[in-house]
Amino acid sequence: MSHHLFVCLFYRNIFAASKHKSKKRALEQFQLLDVLEARIQQLQCDVVLDVQHAKVQFMKAPSHGRGTSSGKGHRSTPQEKTDMPKSGQTGDKGSFKSQPRRWIEKLTQEKKNKLKKQQRLQQKMQICVKEKLPTTSSKGTKSSLMSTGTTHKTISTGVKKSRGHSKLSDEIRAAVSSTATTATATGTAEELAEVEELEKRLNQQVSHWTLSSKPERMQEGSVGNACQDISLSICSYLEACIFAGDIERAHHFLLSQHRVMSRRKHLNTGVYNIMMRVWAKKGTLNQIGRMFILLEEAGLKPNLGSYFAALECMGRNPNCSPKTVRFCISRCLSQMEEDGLSVDDLFNQCVFRQDERDMLLKAIRIVKPEYQPSLNMHTSQFSSLLVQDFYTERADHTYPKLDFTQEDLQERFKRQLSVEQACTITIDSVEAAKPVTENMAKMRELLAEQRIQWQKILLQALRESKMILAKSNTRDYRLNLYPYLCLLEDKEYVDIMIQSVANLPPSGESLKILARDLGNRVFTKYCVRQKHQNQTVEKLGSIYNAYTDLLAKDTKEYDVLPREQWWKLEMEQSSGPTLQGGETSWPYIVTLELGTYMVDMMVKNLKINSDILNPAYDRKLIPILYHMYTFRSTRQIGFIKPHPILTQMQQEAMETKLTFDSYVMPMLCPPVPWTSVKFGAYLLTPTKLMRTVDGATQHEELLEKCQNLHAIYDSLNQLGNCAWKINKPLLDIIISIFNDRGSDKLDIPPPLSEAPKIPHFNPQDPTYTASEKAHMKRQVINAKKKCSEMHSLRMDALYKLSIANHMRDEIFWFPHNMDFRGRTYPCPPYFNHLGSDVTRAILMFAEGKLLGPKGLDWLKIHLVNLTGLKKRSSLQGRLEYANTIMEDILDSADNPLNGRKWWMNADEPWQALACCMEIANAVRSPDPTQFISYFPVHQDGSCNGLQHYAALGRDVIGATSVNLMPCDVPQDVYSGVAQQVEELRARDAESGLKIAQVLEGFISRKVVKQTVMTVVYGVTRYGGRLQIEKRLKEIDEFPKEFVWDASHYLVRQVFNALKEMFTGTREIQDWLTESARLISKSGHTVEWVTPLGLPIIQPYHRTRNQVLKSTMQHINLKISHDTKERPDTVKQKNAFPPNFIHSLDSTHMMLTSLYCYSSGLTFVSVHDCFWTHALTVDTMNKVCREQFVALHSQPILQELSNFLLQKYCTGEMWNYKGILGFFIHQNIEVIFF
Repeated sequence: MSHHLFVCLFYRNIFAASKHKSKKRALEQFQLLDVLEARIQQLQCDVVLDVQHAKVQFMKAPSHGRGTSSGKGHRSTPQEKTDMPKSGQTGDKGSFKSQPRRWIEKLTQEKKNKLKKQQRLQQKMQICVKEKLPTTSSKGTKSSLMSTGTTHKTISTGVKKSRGHSKLSDEIRAAVSSTATTATATGTAEELAEVEELEKRLNQQVSHWTLSSKPERMQEGSVGNACQDISLSICSYLEACIFAGDIERAHHFLLSQHRVMSRRKHLNTGVYNIMMRVWAKKGTLNQIGRMFILLEEAGLKPNLGSYFAALECMGRNPNCSPKTVRFCISRCLSQMEEDGLSVDDLFNQCVFRQDERDMLLKAIRIVKPEYQPSLNMHTSQFSSLLVQDFYTERADHTYPKLDFTQEDLQERFKRQLSVEQACTITIDSVEAAKPVTENMAKMRELLAEQRIQWQKILLQALRESKMILAKSNTRDYRLNLYPYLCLLEDKEYVDIMIQSVANLPPSGESLKILARDLGNRVFTKYCVRQKHQNQTVEKLGSIYNAYTDLLAKDTKEYDVLPREQWWKLEMEQSSGPTLQGGETSWPYIVTLELGTYMVDMMVKNLKINSDILNPAYDRKLIPILYHMYTFRSTRQIGFIKPHPILTQMQQEAMETKLTFDSYVMPMLCPPVPWTSVKFGAYLLTPTKLMRTVDGATQHEELLEKCQNLHAIYDSLNQLGNCAWKINKPLLDIIISIFNDRGSDKLDIPPPLSEAPKIPHFNPQDPTYTASEKAHMKRQVINAKKKCSEMHSLRMDALYKLSIANHMRDEIFWFPHNMDFRGRTYPCPPYFNHLGSDVTRAILMFAEGKLLGPKGLDWLKIHLVNLTGLKKRSSLQGRLEYANTIMEDILDSADNPLNGRKWWMNADEPWQALACCMEIANAVRSPDPTQFISYFPVHQDGSCNGLQHYAALGRDVIGATSVNLMPCDVPQDVYSGVAQQVEELRARDAESGLKIAQVLEGFISRKVVKQTVMTVVYGVTRYGGRLQIEKRLKEIDEFPKEFVWDASHYLVRQVFNALKEMFTGTREIQDWLTESARLISKSGHTVEWVTPLGLPIIQPYHRTRNQVLKSTMQHINLKISHDTKERPDTVKQKNAFPPNFIHSLDSTHMMLTSLYCYSSGLTFVSVHDCFWTHALTVDTMNKVCREQFVALHSQPILQELSNFLLQKYCTGEMWNYKGILGFFIHQNIEVIFF
């Protein structure tokens, strides 16, 4: 069959349904031309009207931006030029005349040309009929979805199509024509005119590719960073439309983007694939073919997703003859092969939903009946020598099991799944224990009544606003919020808004933060609904139930890691949807816009009677939320503040229920192991592997390019698999103090009733002097600030204690992820072991272990460490001290609130009390060595940052001061620095320096500790001075008039002392800083790779402003992570040394966690503070030291130098790169040799 025949069959299939429909469509198109003639005077001069075969298209001329709306006067530009190509010819550029007469003349000429072409095509049609040319018609798609209507630049068609693209076009046409049924050759001339025109356009596009030495957009990754946010917005909009069932809106929107070149540049292959998947599900091959044509017009190549959609569609189409289907699939597979893609790539890289994988396999087996997908098993090929033994020598490994049966774990999975499906959870507040007064009951009843009323009002307002948005006459290419308001049930949006009102603090919240939280809640619910729609929940349950076989205590021993087992199970159950990835994340701007829309609805519609608390007032409806402006530093920001009546009702009600998002709670079952960048942690709730600033995408892109992150995943999985429980006796004591009046000394925030009263005065009162008024205003400001701080602290404690109380009889887990430097964090934000002294104290390991022969000694040493005493004593000295105070320890355990209260003077009082209770229970047991202990014992690093610097620089003196060298007693670097500063002070005092004399007796470990600890992380002298100033102000005896001078003097001496003690540290810091400065000056951000293979990039760019326009206000967003902007040199150079050390710190922790796991230990960390059972402290310490030595046995700085030289100094060695390369190379030589 000839090439021309394929073309005719293809386009007849797309555009011809019946003779009647064709005539009707032609009539409608002529009517459209008449309407355009009538409105032609309103057209803007920067829009080109391109009329081709009864189609009217618009395109912006490149010389102008967005014009005015059609209702306003026409603006003309005499010098404006534009391309006006005729059909099938190259358009000549000429001067543009804005008079309406010119447009009318052109329309008339187009009509004449159209009639002539119709006559010519009718003659061709007669010839085709005589030759019995078969024609086809398509079944079933709405005409409203058929027209592509693309605008294009016409190019000469005299060049032959390239071989590859000719095959691609043939494959598409063959695939589409195979679904058509034979029809008579009685089609209209209009249809064949469209056939001829589209064929010309296809030829022109391919010719353009052939002529261009560098195709503009042939590769998926060629789209610049400038288009990323817009492309993501387009993808999320299309996905939202499709999820809501509004396919017609999605289709028209894509076509409207495609029509105009200025908007087409934001499209990539993935955008077209979204619509292809829709048509594939419907089995509509003609629409798949259309998408391939649009791809070629856009200068894009099909990718795996495109071929997958086409093959899936063929697998679903039952009406095709086997011979035709076989031919089409073969053509598709051969084109894939020419593009360098394999069939296995489809199954390894595509994300499947519902039965898509099965349909794809069905289609391929039509051509290859014996085909079986060869799946990538993601085996643990180690990329670092540091973990080589961990992955290869497993004979001696004893991976720990959880103390649960398999049935228990499967039941826990069901409970956790139900929590995440609901997306929210309501728990009892710890304040519920308070007796209910008459006024509390009244306020609770009033609030309940009001919320019912507010729900009805918001529901009505939401439905009305959706109706307006759905019918709004905005231009097609404009994104609006309507699809995002159709993703959930209306009641769910209302519940989210009502919940945000309940959580609003009395002082209010910034509009940006409130809107972000609302938008994120909608997105989370949407992701969970997507997983239900894609049928991943059922498959997740099946795999998780099998996965519990690895963890349960009543099953066989395995020699595989959780990640490896999960992958194995996924491969075994490969049929059906893919669990990993598939959801399109929303751009930050979309989340913010949706949230702002919801806030606006709340502010406008939520009202309350003004006399609800005081019947003496006049009754009128007043808003419960106010939109106002306030200043943060020098910036004016929008603020949403609750009305005082609402605040008073909420405070007096002291409601007994708290509602949280489900991810706030610890998990009731072990987390899903991290197996990829986009999959792990919670069952359904979307979670990022790497925490980033809202809107930053460079980290995820870097991670996805990384080939091997197995050690990172396995470390996070080990941390997440640690089971926890609540220390109930201690929790009850804390709650009793919390519900009384709190305690500042014990870090239990008091209630707002203890807050200072805000003074009231009349600024217009003439009896006050100006200074008195100013003094009163300062008092009011300070009192309000204090109240706001007290409310924040109180609510934070309320949330933590209420969650802990809710989990008091549960076993639970904390899933983990990391920041961009690799430091790990628990995902639940409020209650976790990284929290304050209070939250750490009420957490215990769920699995107990015997104390063994040395466990009790480690508990006692740990207690002394928590007191902050005996910092420079040996471990034996600390143990002896603990034995001398056993009476105080036992008294604290027995009478914590009414005894001697020794524990209250510790640095960490609540953890000290918990340890006292554990020691008391152990010593009173029949045999302390057989006592089952659940208590975590900590081993903290000695100024961990300085440890890494000393090891990097092989600095013996510095290493000794931070306990890297053998010593009789532990060294305390903070005390050492304080001692050296005191020696410098004494010398200056003898010389007669006044401030040195004033400081006599005030230089202590506490004064210098924070500055010493943070100087390694990049603190400047300015920041260090503020830290010391704060410490000096805390000393009541120190004369306040000397604080300023003393802080200046001390920070200088601290830096001098550190420079003397750590000679290599400053050299390394200077090298890192200067390297980062030169790199950022050359226009690049600083990147490096940790010794475990984790890629890191610093996201500091020059800040740009982006304005989000809404009906409430214009929100000014300061974007500092935009990769289109130049790097922020100051931030890049100042942050590189501390971030590099943080990355080494995290690497050491991960190595320790992996090797502790292989030894069967329970291990968790708080950055450089490692926790385990008392029994296994010695083992953990051994692993910790071994991994630190192993890490610093690597040529870390040399490898960093090589990486920087290769990344930033290769290629054309122009002058600046030469300077950078010379600096990096020369200075690393100095440091090493």
